[in-house]
Amino acid sequence: MANKNTNEHMKPTKKNLLLLAVCLLVKFASGQDINFSQFYDLPLLRNPSLAGIFVGDIRVTAAYRNQWQSVTVPYRTFGLGAEFKKPIGQNSDDFFTYGLQLSNDIAGDSRLSRTQAFPVFNYHKSLSGDKNTYLSAGIMGGPVMQRFDPTKLTFDDQYVNGAYSAANPTKQTFNSTKLTYWDGTAGLCFSSVAGQSTHYYIGVGLFHFTSPKVAFQQQNDIILNKKWVINAGFAAPVSDADRLIMYLDYFMQGGARQGQGGFMLNHDLVQYDEDQKISISGGLYYRWKDAFLPVVKLDYYEYSIGVSYDVNSSKLKSASQYRGAYEVTLGYKTFNNKYNTSANKVKCPLFY
Repeated sequence: MANKNTNEHMKPTKKNLLLLAVCLLVKFASGQDINFSQFYDLPLLRNPSLAGIFVGDIRVTAAYRNQWQSVTVPYRTFGLGAEFKKPIGQNSDDFFTYGLQLSNDIAGDSRLSRTQAFPVFNYHKSLSGDKNTYLSAGIMGGPVMQRFDPTKLTFDDQYVNGAYSAANPTKQTFNSTKLTYWDGTAGLCFSSVAGQSTHYYIGVGLFHFTSPKVAFQQQNDIILNKKWVINAGFAAPVSDADRLIMYLDYFMQGGARQGQGGFMLNHDLVQYDEDQKISISGGLYYRWKDAFLPVVKLDYYEYSIGVSYDVNSSKLKSASQYRGAYEVTLGYKTFNNKYNTSANKVKCPLFY
């Protein structure tokens, strides 16, 4: 599902067994969705209905993840998300958000990669005339391009007298090393505020509702399982300068289940307004049966930088010596300074 948790070393065996192993590697890696430890900063990968639920009109976030470098060939993941929020009109409290989610994932010796380009649209319907209560419905989808490099693989017939050489020819051939398919995600989110400044949301989403076929070989009918997700977020002040922020995701795909969640404490160092402040955050997240995720984040006016590290707690912890992945995010969030900006609205769907 979310993160690559295994990378088994394959010894040379009979031709058919090795070819089967390669096919299984391609199959399972294709079925794994991109996920970041700082998942809260890339909401479009969590649920398209979370697009636009922030203070501001524009948010852009870039992320880089490097995983398993201490064990094997590292898995590298890149992400870039952009959201643009706009009110429907002067006489309406409704909003819509449009945006784009780009991502690229490169895994293992074969350099199995997937590149996604997903436009997103989210409509926020106001449910209250007195407070920020919204029902948001979002949809996201687009092409997924995946490929691998067979020249990076080794085969048993390249071993001669027990010695391997890349110059030795192989009889293994692949009809196709590239594949493009279309994928889609939809979701709903309810967001509101309790009291004066306690914000929360809960959402549900369905990934892969197009049931795309992801096999490189046309004769293999491998369909990507649909994935359900439940999302939640909570933010409440604990003092004039401090805020507790919590996030939670729960995924269900086929027979697999996975949860991730945790908290951060945000402290304002300098504050002129909600969008004009300097603050620092620190916290701890946990991915079930996989890793503990300490995180530190700095917000400097419109800009932010976050750093996290996966402390591996899975069955690979002995081999990895508890080392998993490091991750860096860069963010930009602002108002657009136009007449129809959400800054002029008393109400809008928000979160910190």
